[in-house]
Amino acid sequence: MSHRSLRQAVTDLERTGQLVRIREPVDPHLEMAEIQRRVYAAGGPAIYYEQVKGTAFPAVSNLFGTVERAKHLLRFGWKNTQVAIRAKASPADLVSRPGDWLKLPGAGWHALPRKAWGKIPSLHASTRLSALPQIKSWPDDGGAYVLLPQVCTEDPGNPRVRNTNVGMYRVQISGGEFRPEEELGLHYQIHRGIGVHHARAVARNEPLKVSIFVGGPPAHSVAAVMPLPEGLSELMFAGMLAGRAFRYGRQNGHLISADADFVITGTISPTETKPEGPFGDHLGYYSLAHDFPVMKVDKIYHRQDAIWPFTVVGRPPQEDTSFGKIIHELTGPMVPVSIPGLHAMHAVDAAGVHPLLLAIGSERYVPYQERTPRELLTIANAVLGFGQASLAKYLFITAREDRADLDIEDIPAFFDHVLRRVDWQRDLHFQTRTTIDTLDYSGTGLNTGSKVIIAAAGEARRELAHEVPDRLKLPASYSAANCAIPGVLVCQGPKYDPSETVRHVAELADCLETQDLESWPLIVIVDDAEFSARNLTNFLWITFTRSNPSHDIHGVGSSIQHKHWGCEGPLIIDARIKPHHAPPLVEDPEVSKRVDEMAKKSGSLYGVI
Repeated sequence: MSHRSLRQAVTDLERTGQLVRIREPVDPHLEMAEIQRRVYAAGGPAIYYEQVKGTAFPAVSNLFGTVERAKHLLRFGWKNTQVAIRAKASPADLVSRPGDWLKLPGAGWHALPRKAWGKIPSLHASTRLSALPQIKSWPDDGGAYVLLPQVCTEDPGNPRVRNTNVGMYRVQISGGEFRPEEELGLHYQIHRGIGVHHARAVARNEPLKVSIFVGGPPAHSVAAVMPLPEGLSELMFAGMLAGRAFRYGRQNGHLISADADFVITGTISPTETKPEGPFGDHLGYYSLAHDFPVMKVDKIYHRQDAIWPFTVVGRPPQEDTSFGKIIHELTGPMVPVSIPGLHAMHAVDAAGVHPLLLAIGSERYVPYQERTPRELLTIANAVLGFGQASLAKYLFITAREDRADLDIEDIPAFFDHVLRRVDWQRDLHFQTRTTIDTLDYSGTGLNTGSKVIIAAAGEARRELAHEVPDRLKLPASYSAANCAIPGVLVCQGPKYDPSETVRHVAELADCLETQDLESWPLIVIVDDAEFSARNLTNFLWITFTRSNPSHDIHGVGSSIQHKHWGCEGPLIIDARIKPHHAPPLVEDPEVSKRVDEMAKKSGSLYGVI
């Protein structure tokens, strides 16, 4: 039986031993977030908070803390959804699996949203913004946030349920310049479907109606993060994945999820904005305060047995990592269909998702000649114009013909394969003064930075070293060098100084030019070489979240030939912290101590940590 509510999902997890309860009062100010981060890191269960200080509503977190638990919650519609996506990608493949045809009618039936008849559970009672759990995750957050929202809008020119967009956009419910009880901040990034609806409302000079759903069947939250094509409603996907059609009603002109635990209704004006943030986000840094749309709150409804679901984001991996893995598994069959010649791509979670994208494509343009990147560049440009993949900052792409069994998920093997083949004089292709992820502060302004395509194909050109050369020489201002992964040296440079960076990088390039570093094709300048090389996760996070390709890529023996930049020796990426970067996320030590005490009193926090 499909989950009809979040309460049923919680009961399901508790019955199967995948949820524990915290019965003592817990503070939503930093404390609940600290608990969630620890439980997630320990691979622990979902957590049900019976008493949240300052509110009458209980809360739950870590619902999607493991992929296995997420699939358990989504099991009612998972197989049918997979079949429907495979059928869309390649109808002919179903011929060999006739049993799958039988699943398609059920998937289609559940994908059709249905009007709820009778009393709608989510309209049981009304409440106020301040009565909701005021969860704050990081010390410098600008206020409390809704942390698993489903923000629903309709096409203002054609308000039909199948013309909706549902996205998991950031919602600030306290703090800043927002009028208490009356306003909230609605932060949506570029390339999000709500922007299309907002633009149409602006063109019509009318406010855009917004409904924010919180809770409901877990599949509804997953649907809100799916990268669906424009014009395909997430409500249809929500029903298919839940194994039960999305139920809806209308109240004062707003679309209402009948099964949500909470529904916040209101409008955003065509032009009014206010500062939203700061907010500790999934790149592992604060996204700073910027002007974003203001939502005027109309009504807030909740069901009788309402539970407030939340998550916590921060430096990956966090709970939202599971969303990425689910999306990849479900949508994988569509990748080759969407972009001809593309076989797989992987937005790397450890690097903050959008800063680093890996891809495997075909190289078939001139099979009678030595293989070099040609078709790969066509594919790479298509990738950078494809949905949210267009936000990629570093795109590494290689040819399947060079190694058919290369696994896109095996990051060390992928880098090993590329670094053995890359030719820095040929294989770098920049896009400057373009858009990047809203949350990435490595560029020159909000949403503004650069991209680089690194396309490598052909026979291996070099072997990769595994140990730092005994005779490696560094400039006097550099203090240490470590091997991060084979072929990659991280060098600890002086603290970044805008007035001295050109000289410091030039000193390193000049020093390395006199040494044999053929087996070290990539050099990364960092603030802490030991930390950066300690594990793969640290290396990926620091290198790709702290560098802007157009400004921070340098090279040994660099030159420009007919506007194409390249270098003869190792590529150098300056991944030091710069003055314009957002600060990294750090826990409040006093809150950490309180949670330590809770863990002691409860027996390692109910056996979890």
